[in-house]
Amino acid sequence: MKIEIFPSGPLDTNAYLVSCEKLREAVLIDAPSGAFGEISARLKEESLRLDAVLLTHGHWDHIGDAGRISREFEVPIVAGADGRPLIEDPDFQQSRLFAGAPLDKMSIGVEAKDGDVLEYAGFKIKCIDVPGHCPGSLAFVFEDGGKTCVFVGDLIFEGSVGRTDLWGGDFATLEKSVKKIYRLPDSAAIYPGHGAPTSVGAEKATNPFVRA
Repeated sequence: MKIEIFPSGPLDTNAYLVSCEKLREAVLIDAPSGAFGEISARLKEESLRLDAVLLTHGHWDHIGDAGRISREFEVPIVAGADGRPLIEDPDFQQSRLFAGAPLDKMSIGVEAKDGDVLEYAGFKIKCIDVPGHCPGSLAFVFEDGGKTCVFVGDLIFEGSVGRTDLWGGDFATLEKSVKKIYRLPDSAAIYPGHGAPTSVGAEKATNPFVRA
């Protein structure tokens, strides 16, 4: 498993290209505005076939190029059903008010829910429902070669957690969701929507917002 990080858009949102080098297939996790060019170039350079776009949640800074990538590569957008208003209605979150972050029309092709196991690019990807930052938030767990990693969107960051003052946010709910992530092995790598990766063990020990 190879993980490449492409910070993109006005908020440096992380797009993650996760590929299986043996199969030459990949999945994209989150698709911020501006990611299309870099992702397209990397897929071509590495002779990779894109299998799906997985969205951790529907906030404008995570989905700006999802529709374009889905159409260009003829792959489904996979997301939580409760995030449909954010993802499918460009006016719902007034994204056009943010310079450089226009949203076009897109549709969820595959609805994922808690406990689902997705099979893309040779990986078995477990879905964990993690609301609190916004409705429809999902974490995606990969296991490969005895190692675990989880892509969490804006649920938890190194030493911090996601904001809860936007539509559908709630701190008590977010706290419960973070504790779901804390059940993973301490060695599990956490890949957040912004900033550097961290680990479950590090956040359980030091995160001041949600204690283990």
